[in-house]
Amino acid sequence: MNNSVSAFLARHNFVNHVDVLSVAQAIRDDMIKGLKKEPADQDMIPTFCNPPKTSAKGKSVIVIDAGGTNFRSCLVTFDDNGKPEISDMEKTKMPGVEKELSKKEFFKQFAANLEHLKNKADRIGFCFSYPMEIKENGDGVLLGFSKEVKAPEVVGCEIGKCLVEELTANGWNTIKRISLCNDTVAALLAGAACATSGDRYSSYIGYILGTGMNAAYIQPACDVCKVDEQIIVCESGKFTSVNRSDFDIDFDKTTNKPGTFLLEKLCSGAYLGPVSWFALKAAAKDGLFTKNVCDAVDTIPSLSLIEVDQYLHGPYNTNNVLGKICAEIATEEDCDKMFQILDAIVERSARYAAAILTACAIQTGKGKNAAKPICMLCDGTTFFKTHMVKERVHGYLDEVLTKELGIFWRITSCDNDITLGAAISGLID
Repeated sequence: MNNSVSAFLARHNFVNHVDVLSVAQAIRDDMIKGLKKEPADQDMIPTFCNPPKTSAKGKSVIVIDAGGTNFRSCLVTFDDNGKPEISDMEKTKMPGVEKELSKKEFFKQFAANLEHLKNKADRIGFCFSYPMEIKENGDGVLLGFSKEVKAPEVVGCEIGKCLVEELTANGWNTIKRISLCNDTVAALLAGAACATSGDRYSSYIGYILGTGMNAAYIQPACDVCKVDEQIIVCESGKFTSVNRSDFDIDFDKTTNKPGTFLLEKLCSGAYLGPVSWFALKAAAKDGLFTKNVCDAVDTIPSLSLIEVDQYLHGPYNTNNVLGKICAEIATEEDCDKMFQILDAIVERSARYAAAILTACAIQTGKGKNAAKPICMLCDGTTFFKTHMVKERVHGYLDEVLTKELGIFWRITSCDNDITLGAAISGLID
């Protein structure tokens, strides 16, 4: 790395190349505390379910996927051979993103979004991608919103119960069961369901790195922790024992809930763009670039991860605000410095992602046989599309999990994974 960039990052407490295994061990230690009901950052939420041993056949289920910025809903029908068919898909905005909503307004908007599916099935699989306490009947009590959703009256509510009440008031027939699950649980269930006849996996992990970030894994039965074998949602984004740079701290002050979801704010798509903006502003203030570039950076009103990623994929693309600066007024050294700063922020995201997956893999106690690896179904645009994230995560996992710890793993994906996983959750009794 350019010496002046290294000095700049160090001066602002940005740690380059965090040690993946050390972070993983800290995350896992916090996971164990959470399982024991001791004070911990991560909630470690039991789900009271495991992947079903047989596929669903001849059944239909309404699926809701509510998380990030989008609200998706559809009908999933499994034929007599267990093959799923998705129909009636609609996508709209997630309620509470654009403006604050009351509890009544929140669920009324949900019901309006589901009107096209009215009475098409008597079960609902509901992927609700926010911290919840899952109840044994499949419902979920909201612990709090992330991703800047604004509906404070909904916190503490039984989401499924409230939704059914609103649907009933809108003339729906009886809903026999509504099952709440996190998107990571849906990903994990999809990983199990999508395995081919030639695959043999020893365990499963679901990991999301998109607008937000979280993980779920299968916890073995543990007498010390007093838990049966089941899927556990970690709420990894709430982990706080992380190093934060000046850029992270300054950005955090502007968020809806400062001081919370600290690991998520270092990793996920909703935050990487703004953190990058604060970093470039600091670099301009420090005079790291030539004067023309410093002045140009000062005029940038905001940055999204999409804009940062476009720049990293094409540093001289004039359709991008940063690429235009590099192509038109910057020196080669300016562009090199800008690239390295932004790449360091994205690379850090990949290291923390690998640390979370490493912690979950160790905690499964599986993956000791190379022919039966741990299936890690990963999802999210930040994971798959952001510059070099997926490739770096692969490299770090190979180095830490396989070479250092002798744990074998495989990152997988499948089409419509969250939809399929949510449908499966809706059919688990």
